[in-house]
Amino acid sequence: MKKFICGIQQMGIGVPDVQEIWKWYRKFFGVDVRIFEEAAEAPLMTRYTGGDIHSRTATLALSMQGGGGFEIWQFTSRPTVKPSFDIQLGDYGLYACRIKSRDVKASYTFMKENGADVLGKPQTAPDGSWNFFVKDPNGNLFNVVEGSGWFKDTKHPAKTGAVAGALIGVSDIDKALTLYQDILGYETVAYDYTGVSDCFGVLPKGDGKFRRILLTHKDERQGPFSKLLGPTQIELVQSLERTDCKKIFENRYWGDWGFIHLCFDVQGMDALQKECEEKGFPFTVDSGQTFDMGEAGGRFSYIEDPDGTWIEFVETHKVPVMKKLGWYINLKNRKPGKRLPNFMLHAMGLNRVK
Repeated sequence: MKKFICGIQQMGIGVPDVQEIWKWYRKFFGVDVRIFEEAAEAPLMTRYTGGDIHSRTATLALSMQGGGGFEIWQFTSRPTVKPSFDIQLGDYGLYACRIKSRDVKASYTFMKENGADVLGKPQTAPDGSWNFFVKDPNGNLFNVVEGSGWFKDTKHPAKTGAVAGALIGVSDIDKALTLYQDILGYETVAYDYTGVSDCFGVLPKGDGKFRRILLTHKDERQGPFSKLLGPTQIELVQSLERTDCKKIFENRYWGDWGFIHLCFDVQGMDALQKECEEKGFPFTVDSGQTFDMGEAGGRFSYIEDPDGTWIEFVETHKVPVMKKLGWYINLKNRKPGKRLPNFMLHAMGLNRVK
């Protein structure tokens, strides 16, 4: 089977209190459909948790508007550790999560009027599109951007969908392109801008000179959930002035406070593994078979970008539609690249939490 990058499945977010922050995400982003919620140990992640097995609770939530979801992740065996320094633009790793909006200015007004920590006002990116930044109560940064590829209009007052990509700090954009363009399939350059950006001025150290490149994909993603996950973009940002850039997860564990990983829904994991190895990004973690998440299951693996940012791949084998009725979608025997029918995707919305 050849590989399929089906879309961004979720952004992993390490938090001190899953239920408390999820209320905020439901209010401001409409990410209110619970796919699974599970408490368990994480024995396969000891490479990134100090060699010890730690326990956690995790909730995967989506928006029926479309976009990738959030895997909201909390340690239960240890405190969730914050970075020891103030994260600044240019630091290496997942700096901000992109959230798509039907109307950026309306999203801004809703968030501002409802007490969200909005940074500045809507500004234009180098391609002329509108965007703004907002912090969640834990200090995680979200970039609200013009969206496309909507699945359903839920009439959420914020006019937002879910994950539309990420803003990632790198030390060398050209070196990182092998992963993000060639392997992950963001082959199209929407812009490649070098200079000072007004829309970055509200960010710590954002008034400096940066190279920023926005990557997208010209073809629609294929695969079972691709219609719901929709199109996404990756923006790579490299500081051209700072000499003190740090890794955002320096001296911390996978699962600690902040954006843990960017997870892609994939098919053809063996072909993907071979390609990653050939291009210098070998799997660092691989479940090797169906990994049971209680209400969902699949094979997962990890690689690292050139600066150590964690990229996860999940080949979904089972996903719940209505757990009480024993209704699950089994994907193991479906034709690779084939989309699920809309009625099945709509049925996932039955797991909405108000």
